[in-house]
Amino acid sequence: MNKVLVISPHPDDETLGCGGTLIRHKQEGDEIHWLIMTCVNSSEKKMHSAKEKEIREVSKAYNFNSTSRTKFLTSQLDLVPRKEIIQVISKVFQEIQPNFLYLPFQNDIHSDHSIVFDAAASCTKSFRYPYIRRVMIYETISETEFSIRPDKEQFKPNLWIDISDYIDKKIEIMSLYESEIGKEPFPRSEQNIRSLANFRGSTAGVLSAEAFILLKEII
Repeated sequence: MNKVLVISPHPDDETLGCGGTLIRHKQEGDEIHWLIMTCVNSSEKKMHSAKEKEIREVSKAYNFNSTSRTKFLTSQLDLVPRKEIIQVISKVFQEIQPNFLYLPFQNDIHSDHSIVFDAAASCTKSFRYPYIRRVMIYETISETEFSIRPDKEQFKPNLWIDISDYIDKKIEIMSLYESEIGKEPFPRSEQNIRSLANFRGSTAGVLSAEAFILLKEII
């Protein structure tokens, strides 16, 4: 049994990036854990209440073994000292001791994604976190593909995971994020999520897949 931890800058990144893979991990008997790095300002009561409801429903749908939260505000991670972000992630690592780690892509267009990646990467040193055996980067539709900086590497996967049996469940869970999903051509639509899974699947020779950059693996 593996202990899997997905770190999402915002609620929904985990589902868009590796929802099918998380469901597969659970079906195969692994523990799955979720760390959400930002939250909506509680002063925005209606939005805050809706988001809290979505998180509860999504956590239940995956049957996560644990769901960890921070008090950092969405789109304001750049105002937080990097040391504080690293300390929060390190604490969760020490509590869970994950074997598999899923992180957002460093060059996504949203600054929160870049900051979360950099902070989490600081917590993967083998002499301090020897239990981490595999580190993978997921792509987030509506963030990864919109990065247009010519000086940054684009997402180039080298690992594909077959989610043909889990794509419908992934869509079902994503639909729980009523405030985040929309109709095409909106990027986070059912059609576009399925299209990306089909495209990644065609590369791997399966019906549906999620693609990753495998950064580190210790066997």
